[in-house]
Amino acid sequence: MKKSAIIIVVCVLLALLAVNSIYTVEEDQYACVVRFSEIISTTGEAGLHFKLPFVDTISYFSKATQFYDIPPSEVLTSDKQNMTADCYVLWRIEDPKKFYQTLGTTAAAEQRLNATTYNELKTIMGTLAQADIINMEDGAERNAIYEGINAKVNVQAQTYGITVEDVKIKRFDLPQSNENAVYSRMISERNQMAEKYTADGNYEASIIRNDVDKQVNIIISNAKAEAAKLEAEGEAEYMRMLAEAYDTDDKKDFYEFTIALDALKQSLTGDEKTIILDADSALAQILTGN
Repeated sequence: MKKSAIIIVVCVLLALLAVNSIYTVEEDQYACVVRFSEIISTTGEAGLHFKLPFVDTISYFSKATQFYDIPPSEVLTSDKQNMTADCYVLWRIEDPKKFYQTLGTTAAAEQRLNATTYNELKTIMGTLAQADIINMEDGAERNAIYEGINAKVNVQAQTYGITVEDVKIKRFDLPQSNENAVYSRMISERNQMAEKYTADGNYEASIIRNDVDKQVNIIISNAKAEAAKLEAEGEAEYMRMLAEAYDTDDKKDFYEFTIALDALKQSLTGDEKTIILDADSALAQILTGN
């Protein structure tokens, strides 16, 4: 009985020893082996690893990029106007040993990132006027600000074993005390711009209309002159053709005869069939047979 009990105790001790001699590391983890508050080793390789049982402890840290939404805070612009900045930070642990020695926890890291980012944000925003920030429409300009903040925050974060991948400002808010005044000023500025654009448009439109009217008058005048010229040339050609067609006395008499018949035909329209002619006229002689 005593021998069996001893064997059982030894097996239990060996099992406990084995369990406390190994630890596992996931794909997205760093593992730090801590012995008497000092880091003995760090690893980011996934799988089973060994440690000194009952003496070493394991601290795990994430390899993944982490998102920290910084609480909104007020910054002062170059023209001494308060604005509330709301931003976030994307960061990850680069050196787990340094991270453990300087910060130790994610909460401590976020507190440090909060202070560092706010200080850099306050410094850069202090160089910009409130109107420039509100009217900032150029994406390249905003990206330059983000990159400047990111670079400076990352330099300081390196001392804690952290790499800052990105810093972005989600939005700028106006303090409630002067929000209405700023909005009113913005509306007034936009109305002035709209009035200027309208006036400039009307001026350009009047120039275009005047130029079109001028061109129309020139075209009509040229067309009338060309029509008059063509009409005169047509009349001249008509008279020339008549002169060629009736170049003898017989032809002239025939022409006068047809003209007289046309005149008679025109005079006999309607119900009235009575005409008064001079006895010596060509029509009278034709009608009377003389």
